[in-house]
Amino acid sequence: MSSTGPILLTRPRGSAAEDLAAYRECGGYSALERAIESHEPAHLIREIEASGLRGRGGAAFPMAKKLRLAAEGPSGRKFILANGGEHEPGSNKDKHLVEFYPHKVLEGILLAAYASGAQKGFLYLIEDMLAPLASAAKAIEELRADGLLGSRIRGSQFSFEIALHRGPPTYVAGEETAAIDAIEGGEGKPREKPPYPGESGIEACPTTVSNVETLAHLPFILREGAEAYRRLGTAESSGSMLFTLPDSLVNPGVYEMPFGGSYRELIEVVGGGTRSGRAVRGVLPAMSSAFIAAEHLDVPISHESLAKIGSSPGCGGIHVIEEGQDVIAEISAIAEFFKREQCGQCPPCRMVTSQLAHIMSALQAGQAPAYAAQIEKLADFGRGKGRCSLIQMALAPIRSATAVFAADMQAASTSSTEGS
Repeated sequence: MSSTGPILLTRPRGSAAEDLAAYRECGGYSALERAIESHEPAHLIREIEASGLRGRGGAAFPMAKKLRLAAEGPSGRKFILANGGEHEPGSNKDKHLVEFYPHKVLEGILLAAYASGAQKGFLYLIEDMLAPLASAAKAIEELRADGLLGSRIRGSQFSFEIALHRGPPTYVAGEETAAIDAIEGGEGKPREKPPYPGESGIEACPTTVSNVETLAHLPFILREGAEAYRRLGTAESSGSMLFTLPDSLVNPGVYEMPFGGSYRELIEVVGGGTRSGRAVRGVLPAMSSAFIAAEHLDVPISHESLAKIGSSPGCGGIHVIEEGQDVIAEISAIAEFFKREQCGQCPPCRMVTSQLAHIMSALQAGQAPAYAAQIEKLADFGRGKGRCSLIQMALAPIRSATAVFAADMQAASTSSTEGS
């Protein structure tokens, strides 16, 4: 495969799920078999570090650091948790990847396990992901029949098993410690940190938790090399990323694009523009990111470039705001989502999400003249609180909307008074 071609979505759109035979034809599992033969787990981590691979679940944490933490920790039982607990509105990339490219994910899990010294992995999906679950189960059985799971794989000292776990259909169940909680028989709710999963995760053992898309990049990196991977993307945000384009565009669906492209390119070229033909006023890169104004649609998509304008790529589940759209209703729906999906464990989170929804409801009714000050007060109160980052996730789109859609929000805040 060309180093400048797609890394993940290598088959024509509409193709059936990639089975083991098809994956092997494209070099599948050659990176794993070469790693086992070399007996050099540390080399894998160095190559991953050189590639610059960062997490694709939203947090963008360097993958090599997670693996090194586990590899250099005390010997004993260790786990890999491949997190596909995708339940964010507008994001379908993990579901698409596991359904159509399950072996890329599985080889990524095995490579991460070999590098870190783990003996067991969990592929964590949500129980309502029926097609991805079926595809993953079939791929795991293919792998086991081929001798790439179990004891002493390919006659080596490497033994590894993968279990498929079905998590509860809630947003917070996709958080890393919530996934661990679900695997251990809990309700799938976030846990206190520290300890962090890399220190004490499943069964209180070191657990490397990584998004399934992140893991699916490992076979390419360890087959083609870090230099080939870095030819895609930017100097600081290497490789490619999956993006989910909404139904409001001519060509919705999951697409792969190297970092360094733009949201204008994604929307107008890849997505074919809006179905309505109306201009784009703003973009929400993901439900938990900050809005980007139309004037910034040409800013390169990278962690560094987007941080400069106060946003981030998130998980790539794109929301597009068009001319003529009811912005206040859209933002209110986001606030209601986070209010509904918070798990109820942390009083600050319950309060902040409830108040954000209340402010937006009042704004819709034209009865929130001090909305901006109230939102900032909630941001100050919620900083650093909660077992997970849901408070900050809820605040990001709403706080940014007060600037990107300032005129709309100001008009809404006074509409009741002016109409009386």
